[in-house]
Amino acid sequence: MATQAPQQEIPWWQKYLARGVGCGGGIIAMGLGVVNAITFSPLCLVASIWQMLAAFIVISAEAPCCCMFVEFVQRYSMWVESRPHWQKAVFYIIIALPAIVMCPRLSTIFGSGLIFLCGVLYGMMALGR
Repeated sequence: MATQAPQQEIPWWQKYLARGVGCGGGIIAMGLGVVNAITFSPLCLVASIWQMLAAFIVISAEAPCCCMFVEFVQRYSMWVESRPHWQKAVFYIIIALPAIVMCPRLSTIFGSGLIFLCGVLYGMMALGR
């Protein structure tokens, strides 16, 4: 199993890119989840709720300042920050996929795709690339 690259070897721009994609992608995914919730399909409604929940999880981990009024977010953010990059990558990729599988609409693919992209960026950081 590959070990995590030391924090000093990861370029600063790559760390901020992953955080920016996580924060911006989470906000966009949450907005598109609200738009996608206006549907007649029950499966797409469940997918939009899943997408909004995944977006909240990513935003609270990557940008806790956006959720400062929720009490547990600061502890959760510090806990996520202490995790290795490969664990964040696997988690973000896994939570992005169910919404795309349940309702393959453009808004779901784009919103959850940004969360998936954040997971891919963390995976690249874990591999040292």
